[in-house]
Amino acid sequence: MPYPRVEKSFPRFTPEGFHFLTFLSPALGARDNVTLWIPPGHEEAGNLPMVVLLHGVFGSNWSWAFNGGAHVAARDLIASGAIRPMALVMPSDGLLGEGSGYLKTPTRDCERWIVDDVIGCARDEFACFGPSLPVFLAGFSMGGFGALRLGAKYPDRFRAIAGHSSVTHFDQMALFVANRPELYGEPPEEDRSVLYWMRHHRAALPPVRFDCGVEDKLFEHNRALHDALLADGIPHTFAALPGTHSWAYWHEHLADTLAFFDEQLR
Repeated sequence: MPYPRVEKSFPRFTPEGFHFLTFLSPALGARDNVTLWIPPGHEEAGNLPMVVLLHGVFGSNWSWAFNGGAHVAARDLIASGAIRPMALVMPSDGLLGEGSGYLKTPTRDCERWIVDDVIGCARDEFACFGPSLPVFLAGFSMGGFGALRLGAKYPDRFRAIAGHSSVTHFDQMALFVANRPELYGEPPEEDRSVLYWMRHHRAALPPVRFDCGVEDKLFEHNRALHDALLADGIPHTFAALPGTHSWAYWHEHLADTLAFFDEQLR
């Protein structure tokens, strides 16, 4: 679908490779923001893979780049030849409360914002994305919940999915933010759970990778997800690594996710 009301940053005023979008989202019924990083020299390639990166609570579209250095990790891997060129698409989460969970809520559909509007508008606005481009989805914490749940719920949309230090069930959001039922309503149980959609679409899942620091408050939840997937015979990769729930961890291990995504292209 066309997105007629799109405000784009001027390249001469933005850091190299960066682009910023604000546009009216049909899913949200409001404007929201997306940051893109396109490897310099590949703006007109027409065949770049798209990596959609979802942020955690309290964050926004700039978090992955300017707290997590996502473009630095990608730039260094591309320059070394470790991965082929990829573009990073980093949206806000719908800006509901302290974190939307990337869910459909009574006032805005933050799920369709990601799955339809962010990807659709990026494809419309930038020539580097061809019509059959592979799309990858990843995130950390709440964004890991969004990436793993949406990737499992819409398995035909994504080439592979990944999560770092992921919330694995919506109830775990209470570890980080106050419960606000007036914002979220009562999401159906299937949309509160990563495991539900992985089981429901087990035959169609894209490749799945997730990791978590062993000192992270979400580690036992991630290990429980890993154990449940093993018991069900659902293929995936899980890594238990040194580290905490921190930007230092996510910056370091985004490289693992980008390498995993690159493997799916070979």
